Amino acid sequence: MQITLVTQPFAAIETHALVSYVFEEADLVQGRIAEIDQAAAGLLRKLAKSGELTGKMLEFTLVHAPLGLKAARLLLVGAGKREQWNSVTLRKIAGAALRYLKARSVKNFALLVREGHVTEEAIRAVAEGALAANFETDKYKTDKKNDKDIETVLVTGLSDAQRAAGEKGLSKGRIIADAQNFTRDLVNEPSNKLTPRMLAEKAEAMAKEAGLAVEILDEKKIAELKMGALLSVAQGSVEPPRVIVVTYTPANLKPGAPVIGLVGKAVTFDTGGISIKPADGMEKMKYDMAGGATMLGVMRALAALKPNVKVICVVPSTENMPGGKAQKPGDIQTAMSGKTIEVLNTDAEGRLILADGIHYAKQLGATHLVDAATLTGAIVVALANVNVGVFGSDQPFTDKLLASSKAVGEKMWQMPIDDDYREFIKGTVADIQNIGSGKGGGAITGAMFIKEFTGDTPWIHLDIAGTAWNDDAKPWLAKGPSGVALRTLVHLALSY
Repeated sequence: MQITLVTQPFAAIETHALVSYVFEEADLVQGRIAEIDQAAAGLLRKLAKSGELTGKMLEFTLVHAPLGLKAARLLLVGAGKREQWNSVTLRKIAGAALRYLKARSVKNFALLVREGHVTEEAIRAVAEGALAANFETDKYKTDKKNDKDIETVLVTGLSDAQRAAGEKGLSKGRIIADAQNFTRDLVNEPSNKLTPRMLAEKAEAMAKEAGLAVEILDEKKIAELKMGALLSVAQGSVEPPRVIVVTYTPANLKPGAPVIGLVGKAVTFDTGGISIKPADGMEKMKYDMAGGATMLGVMRALAALKPNVKVICVVPSTENMPGGKAQKPGDIQTAMSGKTIEVLNTDAEGRLILADGIHYAKQLGATHLVDAATLTGAIVVALANVNVGVFGSDQPFTDKLLASSKAVGEKMWQMPIDDDYREFIKGTVADIQNIGSGKGGGAITGAMFIKEFTGDTPWIHLDIAGTAWNDDAKPWLAKGPSGVALRTLVHLALSY
């Protein structure tokens, strides 16, 4: 899909639809909307007076053959309260408009950015919203809706003087959205099409194409490094594990900058192992590699955006299967760090592979750590599918990430990780146990387990179990993988 900036008057643009937005206020026909209304002989004021045009968030009003415009249709999207306006709203509007028009077999449209809103950030938001909205999860359907593809999006409302900033925003938006869709495509793959070896191959191909350093650790190298926690999860599957290491090194390293270590859980299918999950909904467990996919997508974006900090990505990948060689509840495992683990529940496997991934990232030189994982059902109980759960050992570092999440419009909520919770994972016959002591707080105990392997290194854990997959389509995003946390982590790296 092409996205192009145009500076010609919006009334003269020949397109299948002209899209803009209105605010929920007493007089919503203002500025450029008033210009459209004047060309359309007062139609918009009539629609507003009748209550058909209200400006309520993501409410659509479609007009066919509008007077005074060369566009075949006029689509006005509600933008909500003017005082709450930001680029996040514009991203949703662009995405929702695309999906609305796509469902009606529109091939191209022009989005008119309102007066005072034309900035690099706004144009980037339009690109991100449109490209993410255009992603579909029908890859394996033979009966595709080929007649319902958006081919071109024109962005208008900017002057010639604003074009340079607009082009910069457009470029950044495309890079980030393409990386998000790369992540979503990986998460959407079924486990027979994306084993740990296949994921490693895709990651290696991406890294080489992007100009990133990459190393793939096979099962022999993993064993040599004594990654016992990862190997314990992998031993029940005929598919061997892999550890993917992708590194971005800037040409001009910022003096005193941290080395950011991104660690992503990539269980390409999670049956729960011997502590097997219920059959209902187990097919969704192909998404248990979403944390790893997110980190790979972040690296893809950073390769093009070129921050001034070094970033090391470590993605431990395996299946969790109940085979004859699978680990059993009560087994004792030794992690790469030397810490011993009592495995009380084999379905708490993500924290095991992250333990070795985090320790290895520290060995590679990471000074600040962020992990992302579809870790616990408990975070869904706590925060539903709205917020990512954030756990941090260093408040300034955590505050910086939360500021990035707010800037890009990804909802995140900090959870407690007090030392009092350490007792919950204290082992009976080993150093620690992989689930809590039955006192609740499952998301917190999962984070506390991972924290055991971080030492004094500033660390943030993102539990994306409730937000990595949309069970229902949103107006601006298809049902399925969301690519959550990618925009936040890209913004974090660029903020140094």
